[in-house]
Amino acid sequence: MTRGTKLSIHTALIIFFLMTTPCRADIYKYTDAEGVIHLTNVPTDPGIPYVLMIKEKRVIIQLQGDISPYDHLISRAAEKYRVDPALVKAVIKAESNFNHRAVSPVGATGLMQLMPSTAATLQVRDSFHPENNIDGGVRYIRYLMNLFDGNLPLVLAAYNAGENSVIRYNNRIPPYPETQTYVKRVLNFFDGYSKGKPSR
Repeated sequence: MTRGTKLSIHTALIIFFLMTTPCRADIYKYTDAEGVIHLTNVPTDPGIPYVLMIKEKRVIIQLQGDISPYDHLISRAAEKYRVDPALVKAVIKAESNFNHRAVSPVGATGLMQLMPSTAATLQVRDSFHPENNIDGGVRYIRYLMNLFDGNLPLVLAAYNAGENSVIRYNNRIPPYPETQTYVKRVLNFFDGYSKGKPSR
């Protein structure tokens, strides 16, 4: 079996897996000069000609979810770190839809979808523990708020794509489709939670 055949079979298996697994984001493909195929849900380099392969199905979900078990934890952490509790709810809604056992394809975990490196920096030992996860996530939001002078779109972009990505683009929202969509979604949820009514 040739290398090209192996690559084709390998690629086909990846595509089959992606098409038969519930997608959490758009999937992009890029083939480099050596014929190696790269798949990602975050095309981080605008200079690389990524091609959209799979489009995420955007589903509008009502704001009302299983918030009540976490409401007091959100209020406590929000007061502790001086962050609007409506913003915390909006981030959790966008990140995990209030599923404390959520795990993303890239390894982010828990209600606020903390990456392992971020959780370690924040000294969150168990990201699946709701109180620990919320406390760490809200503390991280406060850090980003301080870093970007309270510029909420930049804070959200950094929460999604990393603070270095925002800084790399001169303190602007990076040109990543996922990040731009994420910022709009969270702001929409934030508006809804602030007004105490569903947002569409």
